[in-house]
Amino acid sequence: MIKKQSQVFLAALLIGVLPMIAQAERVEEEPNAGEMALDLIVARPVGLGIFALGSVTYIATLPLSLLGGNSGDAADALVIEPAKEVFVRCLGCTRPGRKERIRD
Repeated sequence: MIKKQSQVFLAALLIGVLPMIAQAERVEEEPNAGEMALDLIVARPVGLGIFALGSVTYIATLPLSLLGGNSGDAADALVIEPAKEVFVRCLGCTRPGRKERIRD
């Protein structure tokens, strides 16, 4: 039962990230192999943990945020920005956005 709920929760989070991917800025960075490896091994797992923790925190504090009128700000800070760092950033890049493909 918990596994099924986890899968549904993850699918819902990823569906929420898809519009961000479509609207992502273009990035003109040229990361090297070392930066890409470090990003893959260290930065992405840490970012994914921050994203998960932020999502849980947002859901737990949602009633208070709704009462205070700042649920949008809380969503941006706790869910959207960490999601951009994990899902909408090219491997090894320092800023969120999509890598511009160079066509010959």
